[in-house]
Amino acid sequence: MIEEQFGTVLAGNIEDARNAYEQWKAQPVDWDLSNGDSHPAPRKQRTIANPITVKGPGTFFGKSVRTVTFLPTDKEGWWFERTDLDEALPFLVSARNVWTTGDIVSNIVLRAGAPHNYVRMVEHIIALKVGTGIDNLLIRIDSGDPPLFKRGSLDLIEAIESAGVRELERPVRYYTVAKKVTGVSDHGGFVTLEPYDGETAGLAIDCAVDFKTAIGKQRIRFPVNREHFRYGAEARTNTTALKMLYCRTIGRIFADVRNLGYTKDNILIAGRGGYYNEPKLIHEGKSLEAVWHRAALDLLAAIALIEDGQFLGKITSYKAGHGLDVKLICRLYKQGLLVPVEL
Repeated sequence: MIEEQFGTVLAGNIEDARNAYEQWKAQPVDWDLSNGDSHPAPRKQRTIANPITVKGPGTFFGKSVRTVTFLPTDKEGWWFERTDLDEALPFLVSARNVWTTGDIVSNIVLRAGAPHNYVRMVEHIIALKVGTGIDNLLIRIDSGDPPLFKRGSLDLIEAIESAGVRELERPVRYYTVAKKVTGVSDHGGFVTLEPYDGETAGLAIDCAVDFKTAIGKQRIRFPVNREHFRYGAEARTNTTALKMLYCRTIGRIFADVRNLGYTKDNILIAGRGGYYNEPKLIHEGKSLEAVWHRAALDLLAAIALIEDGQFLGKITSYKAGHGLDVKLICRLYKQGLLVPVEL
């Protein structure tokens, strides 16, 4: 039966899944790296060896300098701590702490406890949990507005690499999905998670985007390893020329976008007829920056919301975004579909 292609639909409906899967199958792969190796699967949990600080212009307040400090911790998981809020407690990177996935500016916002104890656009930071294989980390940030860099998340990756690694005397916990599951959006996108096959202890991604702008159709396949993650994480957020115009004009009356720090250097701007700035990550004459951003930063950020441990399996994504990603991860928890893996 056709439902077997996408397993159990946890969000959306089967008819939309059928249509989306047919469109996805018809889209060619621009770059297939699936013969490569995944991350090694370490047995001991890891944190960084030394604190490291990174600074950059704010995402939502571009004229302000924002500071992020990564610190080693023995606490399990990734944690945010707002240094500008005296009474706020550190909070865990977890699906249970997602506040919103944005509206005008799509992004994952985490919040816990007091109303102001939040951090916006965390995806560019928390994707590193999966991409670098660091299990435990404390992130101190001086605002709810993280920095936005000209090289995607590469500045953050370089900082963590320079901090070194320290192993902890606790085993890494691995999880997968109990069965193949899919979330479907009402605009023809889907995300599918498949279980660990018992042979390759890693995470594989097949990701496709389809925009009505110059970005067009892009699709890549790759196993998640440090080389692929480092390459893809340089990809910047993309936006349309129309949305950029909106942010610079009418959007200025709204607090969420009034001081937005988007520039032609730190995001990719695409119109229907072409790009408004120079795209990156060219492969065989075609920019794949948008799909690499979606795969390396957006998708892996959603997987980072699985607080229990590292995830093994396969992800297929087509025309999806943060809202669907988060909904699917939350449904896994609500239905008890995350199961431990013994390696």
